[in-house]
Amino acid sequence: MDIDHLGIAVADIDQALQFYEGALGMQVVHREAVPHERVKVAMLPVGETRIELLQATDPDSTIAKFLAKRGPGLHHIALRVDDLTAAVERLKATGARLLNEPRQGAGGHTYVFVHPASTSGVLLELIQN
Repeated sequence: MDIDHLGIAVADIDQALQFYEGALGMQVVHREAVPHERVKVAMLPVGETRIELLQATDPDSTIAKFLAKRGPGLHHIALRVDDLTAAVERLKATGARLLNEPRQGAGGHTYVFVHPASTSGVLLELIQN
């Protein structure tokens, strides 16, 4: 298991990139819209992991609601797992609360979110390696 990325909710990706690219000198390696999640994402590598900037494209999206409630900041931590199906089965067996069944997201990766109530307060995303 490795950290895949840290998801950061932002109001405006281009504005946020002024800091990450301009001040820190990082480079975006991937940008895309994920229509079913109603977000735009930008990925910036940091060693073996990445920072994922998330901008809402719909006022009713999860990211828009997060921003309205908490403001910009850390939204989730994503971990790569070798066997997502086995991880999901193990989580269900222990009573963990999943927010979705495995599905495809940014970059074509298959993922599932685990509710913060099951993880000591942190939204956790598991991604098939």
